[in-house]
Amino acid sequence: MVGNPRQHYDRPVKTTADTLDDELSDAMRFTRAKTKREAVVTALADFNRRRRMAELVEYAGTCPGMMTVEELHAQRWERTRAGDPD
Repeated sequence: MVGNPRQHYDRPVKTTADTLDDELSDAMRFTRAKTKREAVVTALADFNRRRRMAELVEYAGTCPGMMTVEELHAQRWERTRAGDPD
């Protein structure tokens, strides 16, 4: 389950939706939800989190002056060689 599904919104909204039984059963299994509502809320929260992360990927590498992944790895390698654990 992805954290507490209730923390992502201010108030519950009553909704009726037609769903496919197999899809809902899978959602309950994957989220380990005990109720259909919990499965739907958790699946929506996970979907939205993934979409927000996908939007952020568009900005990767666009911040001038930021250390590249290669520079970070090199810095960590040098620290490890020097005996500095951090």
